[in-house]
Parts: sequence; C-alpha cells; structure tokens
Amino acid sequence: MTEEKVTVKLENFLEEYFKLIELEVTFNVVEEVEVVKVNLKTDGDVAGLLIGAKGKNIYSFQRLLNIIFNREEGQKNIVVNVDDWREKEEDRLEELARKTADHVKETGQPQNLYNLSASQRRIIHTFLAEFEGIKTESQGEGDERFLVVSAS
Repeated sequence: MTEEKVTVKLENFLEEYFKLIELEVTFNVVEEVEVVKVNLKTDGDVAGLLIGAKGKNIYSFQRLLNIIFNREEGQKNIVVNVDDWREKEEDRLEELARKTADHVKETGQPQNLYNLSASQRRIIHTFLAEFEGIKTESQGEGDERFLVVSAS
C-alpha cells in the first residue's frame, strides 16, 4: 500500500467516522516527511470531547488511527491535532517549565511536577534540556510518575 493510498483511505475513514458519530468536524490530512498530520477543526463545542482530560481522547484516537493505517512496516506515524490544541498545550507546558526552572534557580530547591502524561513530561524534559544549570528526571511508576526539576 503506497503512502498516498493510506492518506486517501485515512481521509475516507475520517469522513465516514465523523458522519457516523454525528459530529460536525472538518479536517485535513497533510503528509510530511516523517509524519502524516490529521488536523481536526470544530466549532469549539466538541473540541473538549475530542481532546479529553489531559489529551486522553486525542491520544487514544491517534493510537487507533495508527493501528488501523500503519500495518505495513515503514508507514509514517499519524499525529492528530484538534483546533491547534497541541501547539497551545506545548506553549502552556513550556511556560510551566520556564517558571519552574526560574524558581529552582532562585531557591536552589528541586521542584516536583505531578499529574503529567508521558508526552507532557517529554515536552518539559526536551524544553529544559537547553537550560544551563537545570536538570530533569522522571521518578515513580505508572500513574504515580512525576517530573523533578532541579539544579545541576
């Protein structure tokens, strides 16, 4: 199956899916070098439903699409976004990381960040990797996993 066919099949699937669940969602599918991006646009009322708490629904839907459409080795990863939520979430997490790093530098005391998903922790780890004098570490297991920001 060629990548172009996967993109067309993905578009057809999304059209039928949103029709069946009776949600007013427009979308576009953009193939990039490393990923296929699915950008969903809503009137705002259903965005929260599609995104879910901490992005749980959007990540689950993304996982489902990857299972359905990436059966062949070498297929590109599918990334789902709803009303630019990913960009807004990344900005919010980077601001949290910046404030936390500033606090750690001022006080010298490590700060714990709780209730973050694995992808949220990854964004903060990556962002703070560029900060001189700051290190990050994930601790704990499963749902109890948290991020520690400390001076290096």
